[in-house]
Amino acid sequence: MRGFKLDAILTHGVRTLASMGGEIITLQAGQCGNHVGKLLWSQLAKEHAIGTDGLSQLPDSSADRDDDTKPFFRENSRNRFTPRAIMLDSEPSVIADVENTFRGFFDPRNTWVASDGSSAGNSWANGYDIGTRNQDEILNKIDKEIDSTDNFEGFQLLHSVAGGTGSGLGSNLLEALCDRYPKKILTTYSVFPARSSEVVVQSYNTILALRRLIEDSDATVVFDNASLLNISGKVFRNPNIDLQHTNQLISAIISSVTNSIRFPSYMYSSIQSIYSTLIPSPELHFLSPSFTPFTSDYIHDDIAHKGHSSYDVMLDLLDPSNPLVSTGMNNPTYFNVYNTIIGNVEPSQISRAMTKIQQRLKFPSWSSSAMHVNIGRRSPYLPSQPNENEVAGMMLSNMSTVVNVFENACNTFDKVFAKGAFLNNYNVGDLFQSMQNVQDEFIESREVVQSLMEDYMAAEQDSYLNDVLLDDENMVGELEEDLDADGDHNLAY
Repeated sequence: MRGFKLDAILTHGVRTLASMGGEIITLQAGQCGNHVGKLLWSQLAKEHAIGTDGLSQLPDSSADRDDDTKPFFRENSRNRFTPRAIMLDSEPSVIADVENTFRGFFDPRNTWVASDGSSAGNSWANGYDIGTRNQDEILNKIDKEIDSTDNFEGFQLLHSVAGGTGSGLGSNLLEALCDRYPKKILTTYSVFPARSSEVVVQSYNTILALRRLIEDSDATVVFDNASLLNISGKVFRNPNIDLQHTNQLISAIISSVTNSIRFPSYMYSSIQSIYSTLIPSPELHFLSPSFTPFTSDYIHDDIAHKGHSSYDVMLDLLDPSNPLVSTGMNNPTYFNVYNTIIGNVEPSQISRAMTKIQQRLKFPSWSSSAMHVNIGRRSPYLPSQPNENEVAGMMLSNMSTVVNVFENACNTFDKVFAKGAFLNNYNVGDLFQSMQNVQDEFIESREVVQSLMEDYMAAEQDSYLNDVLLDDENMVGELEEDLDADGDHNLAY
């Protein structure tokens, strides 16, 4: 994001000569990460006409495809597709379920389960220690998967911050990848616990994992279970909501974020080009997702929707009931916003909605007040919708109210830590060789999270960029010179 920003960017979903992104490796850590991955790969396979066995479902496999499968799938000479995914867990049940559902789809060499019978047991320390003891083996699997790429761009980690494996092993993995591949983009889709929890140590796990997300991730899309359950109840109209429902919502977000990579358009055809529009400085990289409506393209239940225009969807994305993370605050300050609108889109309605939205949203003076909008392409391989004019939208917002998630985590942590409860459970492995190490790690992690909250509050002030972005080393992303051929900072659409 060096050099300039545009006040409004709108791109059409058509293939051009713009530079394409590279391959992205998905890392699924722990039960949550692998449950989400199961729904994600089901969604991506459906959008690319790939069967659950990895075989193309197109009648003529030699015909030119209208999509780009390479960023997320390997393809062999027999037209069999394999996800660029690595599944990690300390116990085998969830991974076994994924493999049984998709027989022959995943590369068995890309599966890792602790061989010594270790279990993280809802402890970040156990998960981290498992990662440390098995780091060479895990990184070797990742290295081999990277060897199959031509233009490797980065990773996306799917995990929860509240449990043991996704939180602890995921943290260990973030540190290792940041050190081993410092020039590759490292993004995460991270699920935070609800404010109230049956597992007391979730607050410990969250603070320790959050520190690694702050220090080692380039971009983190934040979900929380309270919002996921609340929205699932409304979307599915089912009193018995479970992980199958909430994970469909998460997979819809990931599918939409990567739509312009898999169905390339003029811009936003790489992970860097998407996230560089959203992250003004390295610290402010926590993003809040919204989505509406959840059509049959994304959820399994056959629920009828009335037709939504592009204008309606753009405005509905701002509704406080649509974010998949609980902010709990009114009148947020927006730093950057990125939307993908997919379906029967009318560009004039998008422009009209952008004008109204920019009047409604509160931006600090240092921000460009940009509404980055990608008109995505609906997969031509999806079944026809009952309403041919259906439009769906996804929004990623970098805004101040994400601090509420961190405050909730800190408040719960402070209450438990003040009592010294369950600290003995974390006296495990090389990182926590003594109880003093345990105390120090918790205190330092809490300070890192506090600093992040202060950064977000400081970003609401007009003077924020004075000391942050003047230093070129703190800028995020790089300017793609070919996007502005005339050099006048205006893009026609």
